[in-house]
Order: sequence, then C-alpha cells, then structure tokens
Amino acid sequence: MLVSSDKEISSILVIFGGTGDLTNRKLLPALYNLVSESLLPESFAVVAIGRKEKTVEQYRQEAFQAINKYSRNKIAKDIWDKLSSLIYYLQFDFLDSAGYVRLQAYLESIDEKHNTAGNRTFYLAVAPEYFEPIVNGLHCYELAKRSGSWQRLVIEKPFGKDLKSAKSLNDKLSGAFSEKNIYRIDHYLGKEMIQNIMVLRFCNSVFESVWNNKYIDNIQILLSEKAGVGSRGGYYETSGAMRDMVQNHVLQTLSLVAMEPPVQLTPDSIRTEKLKVIQAIEPFSSNSIDHNIVFGQYGSGLVEGKAVSGYKEEEKISASSTTETFVAMKLFVQNFRWAGTPFYIRTGKRLGSNEGKIVIQFKAAPPLLYFKDKFDHHANVLVIKIQPEVGVCFQFNTRKFGTTGEIISTRMDTGNACSTTGNTPEAYERLILDILRGDNTLFSRWDEVEAAWGFIDKIIEHQKQKNLEYPNYQAGTMGPRQANELIECDGRKWWD
Repeated sequence: MLVSSDKEISSILVIFGGTGDLTNRKLLPALYNLVSESLLPESFAVVAIGRKEKTVEQYRQEAFQAINKYSRNKIAKDIWDKLSSLIYYLQFDFLDSAGYVRLQAYLESIDEKHNTAGNRTFYLAVAPEYFEPIVNGLHCYELAKRSGSWQRLVIEKPFGKDLKSAKSLNDKLSGAFSEKNIYRIDHYLGKEMIQNIMVLRFCNSVFESVWNNKYIDNIQILLSEKAGVGSRGGYYETSGAMRDMVQNHVLQTLSLVAMEPPVQLTPDSIRTEKLKVIQAIEPFSSNSIDHNIVFGQYGSGLVEGKAVSGYKEEEKISASSTTETFVAMKLFVQNFRWAGTPFYIRTGKRLGSNEGKIVIQFKAAPPLLYFKDKFDHHANVLVIKIQPEVGVCFQFNTRKFGTTGEIISTRMDTGNACSTTGNTPEAYERLILDILRGDNTLFSRWDEVEAAWGFIDKIIEHQKQKNLEYPNYQAGTMGPRQANELIECDGRKWWD
C-alpha cells in the first residue's frame, strides 16, 4: 500500500518533456522505486506532457520499458500495476497557448479522480529554450497560483548560460512562482554521501574539531567521467565543463564541505551558510587565472581498452571547437576557517575513471627524531566517496605487526558494499520526495546561483580570449599534464 494520505504532500506531478531522455532514464525509474518503497503519498498522479501523439496506454507501455531498462530494482507486477494506474499522458506543443487551457481542465479531472487537493508539481524536463515559454503559459492561464493549494516549479540545469541570462530567467520565474516554490534541481546534491557530509562533520566532534586551516593541508574534489559527450554535443558546445559541472555540481559540493554549522536545521539556514562559502571564494585576476586554472579538451584514445573518438569528432561538434571538456582549478575560500588552505578541483569527460570523491588531506605529523628511520610521513586522509562506491575511508598510520617496528599506512573503510546497506537510492528519488514534502534544503536558492555565476563569469570570459590548443589530453587519461603541474608545483599530488 502507498503510505500517507497527508494532503500537504498530495500532488499531481506534471512532467513537461514526458517522452524525453531525462524522464525515461531518471524520473520514471525514480517514481517506480518510490512506489516500491511505499514512499509516495496515497493521493498522487503523474501527467506526462509531450509533443508526440499517443494514447495513455501507449505511454504507459513506453514507461514500463524505460523503467525495465533503467530502474535499480527489477519490475514487480504488483508495484508496476500501482504506478501504471497513476500515469497519464497529454499531448500538446509547449508553445501552443491552447494546450495550457486543455491542461488546466485535464488536471482538474485528475484532481477529482485522485483526490490531489489542487496541488501541482511542474517539472521542466525540457531543453533550456522552453523554460520561459512554459512558465509564461502556466502564469498566463493561472496554473501557477491557485488559492487553497500549492504549486511548485522544478527546473533542471543549466540555469542560464551566464549571470545576465540567469537573472533574466529568474525574473521570469519569480513573476509566476515565489522563491520558496522554485526548486532548482542539482541531482548531485541528492547523492547519498553528499547528503551525509553535514552529518559526518557536525555529528562527529573528532572531525569538526579539526575541520579548519590549522589541521587540514588541502581539500580535493574530483568529479570524473569516462563517457564523452555522446548525443549531447549540441548542448555541450554551448556549455563546456565550466557551465556544465563547475558552476553547479562542484561549487555546491564545495559549499557543503566548507560551510559553517547552520544556526538551525532549516532549509534557509543551511543555504545561507552555503552562500557565504561561495561569496568567500577569492576571485581570480587575469594573471591568477593562468596560474590556477587548467582547461582541457579530450582527443582520441583508449577507454577500458576500447578506441574512442576525440571531442572534435563527436556528433554536432565543430572541427575547430575550443569548448573545454576538462577543468582543474586551485582556489581559496578566504574566511577565518579556511584562509590559506587550497581547494583543488578536477572535473571532466573521457577521463580514466568514473568517480566522484572528496579528499581531505590533513597536515603531516612533525618528523619526530625517534621515528625518523621508520616513518615515511604518510598523510592522514579522509575520503568521502560519492560514486560509484559510496562511503567513507580514513587513512592513518600504525605500527606494522612483527619485530621490525615499521610504521605503515592503514585504512578504515565503510561503504555501501556492506550487505546490510542494500541498493543506494538514486538521487532523483530523494529529490522528488523532498519536493513533495516542500523541503528545499538540497535545491539552490537564487542568491546561491547568482553568486556562483558571478564567480564563474569572469573565468569563462577570460578563457574566450585565450588561444588554447586542443585537444591537449588523450581519452582515458586523467587530463592534461598541466593539471599535474598545477598541484605538483605546490609540493602536493592528486589522490588517484
């Protein structure tokens, strides 16, 4: 049975882009698993909107195939039957105003059938050029605000392509929806260990007491992909790694790692502390960009023993493209806690690993005289493993058993490989549930987005003026050699 008939979380989930890749790969499987775990409210329905003409039954069959292909759990007939009865399809072009009139009437009929109390969650799983027209349609035909119920807007990245376009988009959205009802989704923040960062820090005095520049030598964030741009070439050419990864995933992750303890565990208190971190990042001058940021673009190479094409040979990519597919960066958060501690960032496509991790390297112990011949100064390192393995690893020094008295590095490791943990819930499952509950803790507030673009814009503008020679790294490696030089010139290394 589906639990909770609480009218506060009852809703119709309206998915614009109901036949698209995001819906098939992420949203539908997430909904199936939420039903499987009895986490969706009893009064709930899904209305998928697309431009292709098909019946509700045809759409349900396609949804079944998508879930069967992408779900982390195998389909069980009884669970699918429950979800299938909640799914509907409505065909109209997002630019056709008459479609919004039909949508309004259609949703009212679903309201009556499923007792959803007029609550709506509008999910824009569409290309960015449709964000404004859809919001305008919802606003003009009074779908965005209804008395006695709530209406929420969920919008995927990219949120603008620079600060100017982001401000323009936000003006349009805020004209139709209040800030508290706009959910700018970043699926990285739904991942298990990203959600666990605050617990790891603030619930363990052994970590929080040393979580500062006095004890930490440097912090590294790695978000790497073996995959290339694939079919997303048209989007990626106008985006690149800075807009696609650094402006959102990377800075959001960094802000959780570096934030101060919030005064209370409310969404706004947490997001205010994250904002302070982004505002405290030391801006780059033109000269410092050249010394602290490395851009890259992949060429052909081998990934898992298979030959792959370079970025310029990918579909919809210009042969003279100067779009970056890799960024390595050293930056500083200039506040009392972190002044002087470097944060090293790497993210890119067609790299040698599929990995997300945060590495906190503590300062080395002094070379004590009586350990001089037995101690190789192994660093204490805390690794927060985001994906594909999920968990925490702590590296420390201990005496090797035996008579030699050698001091060696050893590890305490925990992760989801433990049989009691089971499958790690997909990020979209958590985020959809948070949206229904009205919990926007893990969604970016406008001032966070604005601050992130303010930092990134200067870097992107500087990069445009550079005559960079691409490609400068082979597919299957960990990026350009300059990325190694960036950290090695500080006497440090990447923790690969």
